[in-house]
Amino acid sequence: MSDFKNKSVFQNTPPTGGDGGIRSTVVPMNIENVDTDQIIPARFLKATSREGFGKNLFRDWRYNNDNESQPKQDFVLNNPVYAGKILVAGKNFGCGSSREHAAWAIKDAGFDAVVSSFFADIFKSNALNNFLLPVQVSEEFLKKIFEAVEKNPKTAIDVNLKEQTIVIISTGEQEEFAISSYKKTCLLNGYDDIDYLLSIKEEIKQFEKKLHFEF
Repeated sequence: MSDFKNKSVFQNTPPTGGDGGIRSTVVPMNIENVDTDQIIPARFLKATSREGFGKNLFRDWRYNNDNESQPKQDFVLNNPVYAGKILVAGKNFGCGSSREHAAWAIKDAGFDAVVSSFFADIFKSNALNNFLLPVQVSEEFLKKIFEAVEKNPKTAIDVNLKEQTIVIISTGEQEEFAISSYKKTCLLNGYDDIDYLLSIKEEIKQFEKKLHFEF
């Protein structure tokens, strides 16, 4: 398996008591069109290891004059009221350049899932490849999450990958979300692409034998 220290949490038994889920409070970022240059500015892209990007997540939005001793008090990541393993953002999250470092930064900062009403395709793919679950919901359901968290910052969300559902615990409201069966299998088992192929090598061998026999 991949040696990335932040592997999939979905292969473990979550706090909800079943397989494939996360129950957590959330960090609400009600901003649309968040692009990858804001998620992780280009000046931090020289590193090739996935670790260490978390401290520079939303760097230009978090600090004045790029100075960690001058945090912007009105930015949500600097607000001690909000914490959790789920980032909730406005629609069109992850637009802009295709940098995989954006997914690295979010995962390295401690998030296991991002919820939005729309994700840029390349960001979505990069997230799934790095054990970060992008949960796409309707705009109506996203609004309900923001409203619930605004009313009570301790509002918890349950994301169940196995069942493909997301639930607002305080209200019981829920919605299903889509994910490819291949990526779902990878996340539930902590597989990267090579791990997945190794897991079905016997099936591949049988297919090769069948193919050889038929021709």
